[in-house]
Amino acid sequence: MTTTAPPRKVYLETLGCQMNFNDSEVMLGLLRTEGFERVEDREQADLLIVNTCQIRGSAEDKAFSYLGAWGKLKAKNPRIKIAMAGCVSQQNKETIFKRAPYVDIVFGTQNIHELPELVRKAFNGENNILAVDRQKPRSTYDYINDVAPVRESDISAWVTIIEGCDYFCTYCVVPYTRGRQISRSPESIIREVLNLAAHGFKEITLLGQTVDSYGKDFTDRQYGLADLLEELSEIAGIERIRFMTSHPLDLNDRIIQAVADLPKVMEYIHIPMQAGDDEILARMKRGYTAQQYYDLVHKIYDKVPNAAVSGDYIVGFPGETEAQFQRTVESVALSGIHNANTAAYSPRKQTPAAIWEARGEEIPEAVKEERLQILIAAIREQSFKMNRPYLDQTVEILVEGKSKRNPSRLTGRTRTNKVVNFDTPFSEDALVGQLVQVKITEALPFSLLGEMVVPDALPAPDRVQTV
Repeated sequence: MTTTAPPRKVYLETLGCQMNFNDSEVMLGLLRTEGFERVEDREQADLLIVNTCQIRGSAEDKAFSYLGAWGKLKAKNPRIKIAMAGCVSQQNKETIFKRAPYVDIVFGTQNIHELPELVRKAFNGENNILAVDRQKPRSTYDYINDVAPVRESDISAWVTIIEGCDYFCTYCVVPYTRGRQISRSPESIIREVLNLAAHGFKEITLLGQTVDSYGKDFTDRQYGLADLLEELSEIAGIERIRFMTSHPLDLNDRIIQAVADLPKVMEYIHIPMQAGDDEILARMKRGYTAQQYYDLVHKIYDKVPNAAVSGDYIVGFPGETEAQFQRTVESVALSGIHNANTAAYSPRKQTPAAIWEARGEEIPEAVKEERLQILIAAIREQSFKMNRPYLDQTVEILVEGKSKRNPSRLTGRTRTNKVVNFDTPFSEDALVGQLVQVKITEALPFSLLGEMVVPDALPAPDRVQTV
């Protein structure tokens, strides 16, 4: 009589961007084929993985702090295997074993497909397993993404369509850690989205460091993001399509028109500005001026009047003067964006900006923090201004679940990606994954409050479990 071995357990911690979260879902899918199941308690795990981000120094430090804590677990239980994945691994390679000698596996962003083999080696007793290679061909990306990921959500899914970046902004390590731009084949993407639709997913978000560059590297066809949006819009069951992050130089008229014309494509575009001063933008090697960014945003609003645009900003870039910073603060209102992510500049090795900072152009940390808070306040004011017109409007919401701050309410997002927490007589189970109408009753700086509009077609509240 044979018995089936109990599944081994994996604990996975993800840091960084949506691309990293999508990579982690793929890792879990690969490990599932090796008999692993995910656990939320790291002390129960046989395998510990941290999927790292190197955009800022704080993210890298956080990754090593996880490893330090895991090293103590391994000292108590030597059978535990520890792996470091992602951008920090791609950049630091074998030096990680010197800094954290209890780590068993180091693998980079280009080697996710090797994870099952790497894990087998580790559990067979091999040490210091390193897999950090140069960029793989497009067929490898298709293979990785054709693996069934273990999704965090049953409603919305990340779908990577392009990897890497060709822009080499002077502050950014992405071209070094994720490689040059490479687009996934449309056939592979469509297969994945068809599978998502078959499993009941309602929303997809197409991912890429420069998602609107999709298809520029194809040599066998003329095919871009607008073409892909048109094809994906034909897939039954998928109700909402988003894409991020766009680069201002690649957001062409066809893409904007696709947002205007295709009902399933949401009226939301994320386009980093990074700075509002032309000299800083030139030193960042962004390739556009502040006015060109403003013109692009207003072109979007002209073609898609109900759209929302968000962005990214960096403060404290090497050599940034007070006057240059003030132009960045002013750009928040001048651009007309709805919201933005912010960060204080953090030097990354291999980049020109890190060299400039080392040569004496460093902005003191206290000044960076002060500027960051000023910019956040400006964005808060702008976001509140752009949210106020939603008051008393009825908007379409894809219900995601209970509100984190108030479990008596449900939460979801508008077509323009605004978070809405709302009251409803229906239970979470009855509405999660559904598109509902919500009347906005209060506008806040970074979210909206509302009440669900109950259509006649729905059953009376007393016939379902109430919240």
